[in-house]
Amino acid sequence: MGELVRRILPPPGLPRQLVLQSAVAAVGWGVYFTGSVVFFTLYVGLTAEQVGIGLSVAGLTGLVAALPLGQLADRIGGRPAWVAGAVAGAGCFAAWPLARGFWSFLLVLGVQTLAVALAEAGRTVYTAAALPGEIRVRTMGFVRAYLNGGFAVGAGIGAAAIGLDSRPGLLILVLANAAGLAVNALLVSRMPDVRATSDGPRPRPWRVLRDHPYMALCWLLAVMFLNEVLFLSIVPLWAITRTDMPRPVLGALFALNTIMVVLLQVPATRNADSLRGSSKLLVRAGLVMAVACPVFALSGRTAGWATVAVLVVGVVLLTGTELWTAAAHMWLTTEVPPPARRGLYIGAANLTYNTSRMVGPASLTFLAVSTGGWGWWVIAVIFALGALAVRPAIGWVERTPRPVS
Repeated sequence: MGELVRRILPPPGLPRQLVLQSAVAAVGWGVYFTGSVVFFTLYVGLTAEQVGIGLSVAGLTGLVAALPLGQLADRIGGRPAWVAGAVAGAGCFAAWPLARGFWSFLLVLGVQTLAVALAEAGRTVYTAAALPGEIRVRTMGFVRAYLNGGFAVGAGIGAAAIGLDSRPGLLILVLANAAGLAVNALLVSRMPDVRATSDGPRPRPWRVLRDHPYMALCWLLAVMFLNEVLFLSIVPLWAITRTDMPRPVLGALFALNTIMVVLLQVPATRNADSLRGSSKLLVRAGLVMAVACPVFALSGRTAGWATVAVLVVGVVLLTGTELWTAAAHMWLTTEVPPPARRGLYIGAANLTYNTSRMVGPASLTFLAVSTGGWGWWVIAVIFALGALAVRPAIGWVERTPRPVS
């Protein structure tokens, strides 16, 4: 029994507090993400084009604000930044019922984007400063596992809310997340306030971009994180338009991914305890993703249950890359940056990730879907090249001290 508890629960104290708040927050986010587009179109009254423009503007806002908000988290402390971001986010979601038309949509979504970015920077800065190094990445693995479990619960609630086909059902989609973020802020405010000790003058935000080895590593991680874009956007589009897979199977594929992340994310962090260990995980992730791409291409040439079986294999391989990339990312973004400047360095990393998430959907859709399938091989080459670049990039980081100003 003790071994079972150790596997499903992190160590007592702060790690369990972090897991609890992550699960609570994830339920609200799961509700929202399940029906956000439905809410924007039916309640706010937007067209699909306006929603797309708004989301693109929000993505650009996140890019521009990534470095300043990261530095703000360093300056005021991880916990205060996290609480402030959560409170502001709760206020934004509570304000959604008042939004009418495109400009109010842009305003609320813009503030919401800034609030979420500040909370995320504060969360990572706080987690890295408050947890001992020997349990830090493992605890972050638990947090990610419970996040996925919470998302799954929230998605079920969101689907039920949409099924009500009513105005109250639409309001549930945003007010549930407002409540979740408010409770989250309360839980975080009760955690002990721990801050990293400053090791020198505060650099200007853009100075981190001169840490070329770290930025090269961030761009490499951004390429590896394209597996998320593939799973959330490209694989469903491919499966529905280019294979004979029955549409209900798509939900089962998402469930398979969620179950794997919940059960395997913590074990996947086992070797993410050094530059060498993280390097091995990233190489493995890139090579396995390079194998997964032709598997998805094959699903366009099969029929019946064979198609379903091939897609299941592809999703299993893709989820493996997600687990290993996330584990390596946890260690690299908390251990490589100077402790007192983690927020700034995390902001720089977010700048690269957000760029890949903006460029990725359109480019990967063209390669995988619009080409009829041969573009999957191009995507496989991209991931294989990323795997080959991992060790040189991490070696460059290891040889180069972080700049002091």
